[in-house]
Amino acid sequence: MTTTARAHTNIALIKYWGKRNANLILPYTSSVSLTLDDFYTDTTVAFDSDLTADTFVLDGNPQPAPKVSAFLDLVRAQAKLNQFARVTSVNHVPTAAGLASSASAYAALALAASRDAGLSLSSLELSRLARRGSGSASRSIFGGLAIWHRGEDDLTSFAEALPETRLPLRMVVVMVDAGPKPVSSRQLMANTVATSPYFSAWVENNEQAAGEMVNALATADFTRVGELTEQSSARMHAAIFASAPAFTYFQPATLQVWHAVQTMRAQGIPAYATMDAGPNVKILTLAPAVEAVKAALPEFQDRLLVAGPGPATKVLEEAR
Repeated sequence: MTTTARAHTNIALIKYWGKRNANLILPYTSSVSLTLDDFYTDTTVAFDSDLTADTFVLDGNPQPAPKVSAFLDLVRAQAKLNQFARVTSVNHVPTAAGLASSASAYAALALAASRDAGLSLSSLELSRLARRGSGSASRSIFGGLAIWHRGEDDLTSFAEALPETRLPLRMVVVMVDAGPKPVSSRQLMANTVATSPYFSAWVENNEQAAGEMVNALATADFTRVGELTEQSSARMHAAIFASAPAFTYFQPATLQVWHAVQTMRAQGIPAYATMDAGPNVKILTLAPAVEAVKAALPEFQDRLLVAGPGPATKVLEEAR
């Protein structure tokens, strides 16, 4: 049997940064995200008794398979299966550029592998499984808005969908640099936890912000949604910058976009900046303001992408 699944990336409005348990990928704080429609990963999995090892091909290129194999071991254990698998994945999003390609990758792998292994997991169970590959993948199981509860253990750390908001949310993505990150999220996250004196303050503030964000979305208070989004990102990057050695993903053009967003707001345009692990800036806005946001960034016209809320992870094809 061969199973193909699609999962979309998500951008955290309230960020995830820091693991309490690196093996189970349990976060220090809860997080809230928006799944995006234009960025996604398609992954095909085929367990095959003739294989002598797992294989992994990404965008047509064979890749080392240790991480994928470790994830597949979780599926094999649940399904009581001892076959290796052939995994083929296509990313419709720049890889390792801070646009959550790992979230869509492991969410798609979780669904495709579990279904191909004969499992029929609930969305909550898929979220827990996807989390073991990449923390943010737990949220990509769901469409639209989602919250990942930090939990206390493997069973209680999972994501779930939030009610649909009345706000016509949009993300304008400014591609400052589409290349691979100089330092991986996992490496920098661990160093922030270990060395940043600001990390404990980040944890306390961010957990509180997650609850506030849920309320702001429910009441369609875009100003508060935007303020919380921008603050969570800025405070995460402040904790990163205070690590030893000091490091930042910000590039000169990154700061240029942040300043442009501040100018937009001063002119009455609803726009708030957010960043993940990488130099690219995402601007949270509302559908009627998208053209105004784009017009305020003339230097980046050929590097702008607009995304709206995206769908949940789904199976595209199953073949025997």
